[in-house]
Amino acid sequence: MLLEVRDLHVEFRTRDGVAKAVNGVTYGVDAGETLAVLGESGSGKSVTAQAVMGILDIPPGRITGGEILFQDRDLLTLKEDERRKIRGAEMAMIFQDALSSLNPVLTVGDQLGEMFVVHRGMSRKDARARAVELMDRVRIPAAKERVRQYPHQFSGGMRQRIMIAMAMALEPKLIIADEPTTALDVTVQAQVMELLAELQRELHMGLILITHDLGVVADVADRIAVMYAGRIVESAPVHDIYKAPAHPYTRGLLDSIPRLDQKGQELYAIKGLPPNLMHIPPGCAFHPRCPMAQDVCRTDEPPLYEVDEERGSACHFWRECLHG
Repeated sequence: MLLEVRDLHVEFRTRDGVAKAVNGVTYGVDAGETLAVLGESGSGKSVTAQAVMGILDIPPGRITGGEILFQDRDLLTLKEDERRKIRGAEMAMIFQDALSSLNPVLTVGDQLGEMFVVHRGMSRKDARARAVELMDRVRIPAAKERVRQYPHQFSGGMRQRIMIAMAMALEPKLIIADEPTTALDVTVQAQVMELLAELQRELHMGLILITHDLGVVADVADRIAVMYAGRIVESAPVHDIYKAPAHPYTRGLLDSIPRLDQKGQELYAIKGLPPNLMHIPPGCAFHPRCPMAQDVCRTDEPPLYEVDEERGSACHFWRECLHG
């Protein structure tokens, strides 16, 4: 296994109390595999990724338990200078807001080339040449001329391609893409996802794709982990999720996807709001919004039941959901 997260717990201490953002997350991704991590805002997707990358704001964030194994090394036991050598070179992250992630006062060529200067000891001239190659690789037109331009001179889709190029620069073994298609129109979304999938196949990397949109991952993911209130509530191969979800929350996410055969009908939305992470409901955290909730759901937190060898569901009534 390339990356294995085991029973990870992360909390944030604030003036108002302790927010339990990640509550026992376990997942893994192998080389050449794509894991999609799904869930609404506040479910713990990005916080888990930040903990993996070692970029969690500490304080107020704090990792209170678990392991993060990357190529059998527990990253949580490494010193910061050792983690820094891994970031960028062996694992990289693509952030959702390219405009705020790129430095507005440096050219994109300088920002791409910095990876080679810092990690490979290249000269500025050679690093710029590599930056042009990277921009060509992610299909930015006229790369040789545009390498001297600034982030604001690129469209949203092109800026996201630059972020992808930056993440791919040193050909890491693992890439985490955090909502890489946010704020892009559907045509550009498809192009960005196709580019990511193509580069992943070419370099045989592991890819963790964080999103709230099941429609984005259908053609690129191998497995899906659905998160709610800091926990994984369902984990399964992608085709199983779409064929028959085994958790009511997953079913709700699927039903929320707009469909061409429902023209003129009102879009489905999951009732209620995600829970306050300082006051997570007892029992199953989803029970206040769940149409299948019964008394046991309000008192007993469900474990991740084994549906089959490749699938788990944190629902007391996963069988009924699976066949419903």
